[in-house]
Order: sequence, then C-alpha cells, then structure tokens
Amino acid sequence: MVITDTHTHLYSEAFDEDRAEMMQRTLEANISRLFIPAIDSTYTASMLKLEKDYPENIFLMMGLHPTHVKENYKEELEHVEQMLKQHKFYAVGEIGIDLYWDKSTLPIQQEAFRHQIKLAKKHKLPIVIHCREAFDEIFEILEDEKSDDLFGIFHCFTGTIEQAQQAISYNMKLGIGGVATFKNGKIDKFLNKIDLKHIVLETDSPYLAPKPFRGKRNESSYIIKIIEKLSEIYNISEEKIAEITTENSKAIFGI
Repeated sequence: MVITDTHTHLYSEAFDEDRAEMMQRTLEANISRLFIPAIDSTYTASMLKLEKDYPENIFLMMGLHPTHVKENYKEELEHVEQMLKQHKFYAVGEIGIDLYWDKSTLPIQQEAFRHQIKLAKKHKLPIVIHCREAFDEIFEILEDEKSDDLFGIFHCFTGTIEQAQQAISYNMKLGIGGVATFKNGKIDKFLNKIDLKHIVLETDSPYLAPKPFRGKRNESSYIIKIIEKLSEIYNISEEKIAEITTENSKAIFGI
C-alpha cells in the first residue's frame, strides 16, 4: 500500500528536534510520497535540504503563502519565479487568499494569487490553494483564470458541498485532512456525496492533527487516521482509499 501526503510542512521548525525519527515513523507506515508546500523565501534552503536528504520521498512546491504577502511581496514573487526556472518543482503552492489574519492585505494577496496562477500555467504546473474565510474571493479569481491548463488542489478543504462542487468545477481536487475527523468539522456529513476521484489526502503537518491527536503537533504518519475516517465515510477498505487517493495525486502532480 502506497500512501501519499499531498501537503506537509516537514521543514517546519516544529520538527527540528526529531525530524529523522518523525520521517522514520512516516516511511515505516508506507507513507512514501510527501509533497511539500512553500511559504516564503526564508524556507527555501531547508526545503532543498529535505529533498536532498530524502530524494525518493520528497517532492517540492514553490510559491508565496498568502499570509506572507507583505510589503516585500514583489521581491518574494521574483524569488518564486527564479526558483521555478532553476529547480524542478511539482506545483505552485501554497498560494491563495487568507482573510482570517489580515483583511487589509486583500488587494496584494489577490495580485500575488493571480500572478502565481499565471506562473503555474507558464510552467505547466498545478496550483495548491490556501483558502481561509475567502471562498468568494478565491472563486472570483478562478472564474477569471479558468482554462484547461488550470488545475490543482484545494488544500485543507473545509467548505460546504456547494463550495466543494464549485472547486471541482475549476479542475481542483479537494485536499482532505484532519478536519474530517473533528466532531465539528462538518465535511464528514457530505463527503460521501463527492466521488472519491476528486479527493486527495493531506496532513498539513505540523498543523491540524486528526483525532485522537487533535491539539498536538501533527505529522505525516497521522494520515493513517484520516484514511480510517474516509474508509468509514465511503464504506470501502483503507487500502482502497490509499490506492485511489494516491492515483489522484499522480494525476495532479504528474508523478
């Protein structure tokens, strides 16, 4: 059984004390495909080191995270552009709009999101979308940009069934993680109405640990708990969940 975590920040400082042990737990659990989203240029070196240390298992993305779109965002976007020219990446991400922390940066977040969608199209790469309290704003841009060469993943999907269907209509898979295991997560109520071909698995570690680890540091090995939950929701075996979602990830990332 091959398991894919499509979104995990394994370079995070949260793992600095025990990264090797955490990676060992992950690989021993057959979680052998790990896709790593970018945040900003300050993490690039640690991402490249992670890839060097685990070349068979680590697949990097490049992008500017919406909460890191600040006064220097143009320099950061230039860094993204340069890196995409110099190195092999598997997606432009994570990118998008976050209105939970700071609504004042909405105009530059929109500009950065559009710019990076265009970069993804230019490099024939998928996008990985971060959306927090910003479905309308995200969908407005996706509607403008929609085309056969725009595709990717709606990371950490926590919306309604209508928003799920709208995301899927823009060639997006839904990234399902720990929230599906929460009592108040809500998506578990309708997920079985979404065909499994539209779903990929993710942890977003070190954030959003699934039950029974909720509130603790998340790690990629905990994706097993998400597979268990989806097996219940879809009433099919855990092996089948792992197989289908890994195939879906290959369709997006091309590997």
